[in-house]
This record gives sequence, C-alpha cells and structure tokens, in this order.
Amino acid sequence: MIRTALLSKWHVHAQEYAEEAIQNENIVLTHVWDEQKERGQVWAEELGLIFEEELDNIIRNSEIDAVIVASPTNMHTEIITKAAKHGKHVFTEKVLAETEADAAAILQEVEKHGVKLMVSLPRLTADYYLYTQKIVDKGLLGRLTTIRCRVAHNGSVPTEQDPNGWLPQHFYDKELCGGGAFIDLGAHPIYLTNRLGGQAKAVTARFIRTFDYEVDDNAVAIVEYESGALGILETGFVSSGSPFQLEVYGTEGTLMIEDGTIRLKSVKLNDGWHTPAADELPETAPSAMMQWVTEILSGKEPDISNHDAYLLTLINDAARRSNEEGCRIELKRG
Repeated sequence: MIRTALLSKWHVHAQEYAEEAIQNENIVLTHVWDEQKERGQVWAEELGLIFEEELDNIIRNSEIDAVIVASPTNMHTEIITKAAKHGKHVFTEKVLAETEADAAAILQEVEKHGVKLMVSLPRLTADYYLYTQKIVDKGLLGRLTTIRCRVAHNGSVPTEQDPNGWLPQHFYDKELCGGGAFIDLGAHPIYLTNRLGGQAKAVTARFIRTFDYEVDDNAVAIVEYESGALGILETGFVSSGSPFQLEVYGTEGTLMIEDGTIRLKSVKLNDGWHTPAADELPETAPSAMMQWVTEILSGKEPDISNHDAYLLTLINDAARRSNEEGCRIELKRG
C-alpha cells in the first residue's frame, strides 16, 4: 500500500483527488495538512484522517510514502522540492510551478532523489486526444499548419446566485495563483497543443481582465513551432456555453473536435467528412493518478511525462512574460 498524505484543499480539484485515492486499492490515505488550519481540520474529520498542523512533520514522517498536492500554485516549488528531498512520491495539480526556472529545479530534485512525480494533465488520457495523435502520426493531415485549442467556461461571470461568479475568490489572488485563466484553465490547451505541435520556439500572448480582477479572465496565446506550424490557445473564465474545441489543420487534411463530435477530412481518404464510430476511437488511457501508482509499484513509464509538465510551465511562463512585456518571447530548447 502507498501511504499517502493530502496536502491542502485549496484547489477546486482537491476533493476529486482525495476520492480517487480512496477508490484506489493501492493507496491508503493517512494524513491531511492545509495552510488554512481550520479547513484542514474539517477535511481530515470528514475523511476520517489525522490532521497535521506542521507541513514538515508530514514531509519527515518515514511512514508516509507519497503526497497529493493541491495547494496554492505559489507553494508548489517549496512543497514538492521538500517532498522529493525526503523521498516522497508526488501527485500534484497543474501547473508544476510558476516559472520555467522553478519547474527545472523541481525536476532536478525529483530525478536526484528517484521519486515518482505526476502532474495531473487529464486530457492526455482522453480518447479524442489519443485519436487525434494517431491521425497526426499516420500523416493523414499532411504537414501541420495550425492547431487551435479552446477550453473556457463562465466561472467569473456574475449571476444573481453568484454575484462574483462560481469560481472560488482565491482563484483571483495573483500572489497565490501566479496568474488567472491562462495559468489554470489554459493549461489544457497548452499541454494538448504541445504534444501535437512538437518543439515550440516562440510565444506571443495577450491577457484581458474583463471584470477587473488582478489576474486575467480571458486570454489568447500564439505558439510558433520549429516545424512552421502555429498553435492558437484560447481560454477564459468569461464564456458561457463555450464548447471544448480542438482543431488541427494540415496540408492534406483537417480534424475538428467540438465537445463529443469528431470530424475528419483527408485527401488520403477521399470520402469527404468522416465521423469515426465508437470502435474507431482508442480506449481512454488510465488516469493520471492510476499511471502514477503504476509507476511507483512497477516502474512502468507513464504516458504523462515530467517533460510534459516542464513544457506546460515553459509555455505558461513565456506567455506571462509576453503579456507583461508586450512582445514575442523566444524559447530556449527544453
């Protein structure tokens, strides 16, 4: 059994991770720590776990094998680095860190101490992504020219029931989050497009504050790839009814995904638009947490890699700098 502690209920996905861990036969939850003592005590009581007020007591506890991190983003570097140095495996909410330098430093410690790290990038396990990657790898789209990915919701839009929107107000705290919509929800377009586009070489981004919070609630970034393709990444907390969209354009075909609808057209198929049947789609891959557990127990390499986590932070950091400096940011090879 992997004896595991929950570190913070700050993020909206923290409870989901706890529930998935409880359902996993190879994990036993033992402790809770939270930077807000009262919240942590309540959570520990709800789950029937031990509340520990001091983070270092969790980190130094030799009976704890792993931690699940859902803390504020600005605490990731400290928490994950400490955990790695003390031999704890780490499952964490996106993003790995606020800056490329911090992400690289974390990964150095992870490698040095031989612990298993997993950043939750759930859409890399989805059947539509796996299908898209297969179509690209087969060359049915020819040379890729543009990848457009949009993930957005209305979490910041005021309603009568939620005058400030339904997102927790701490999601607008720049110090805690490191940013707004782009660093959080924008992670999904980033890591999906990273996989499909290959080596990125430059980023240009613009962030908007529609409702005058101190962080962005609407954002777009253009990523240039070494291949010559362009990535258009769109996200926001101010779009009601916005579907998930992934569009991949190439010299010989187009693949379009809107929520559950997939359409493919390729000159190599010569049959107009094709909608794949259910049995044409790959099986959904094991969840990020399942992949993490499997690697801990067997050493099997996960599909979601530390390099995926690094590149996510790299693009995030470059987009932030582009918006702040008002210019195109060239990337170092990573």
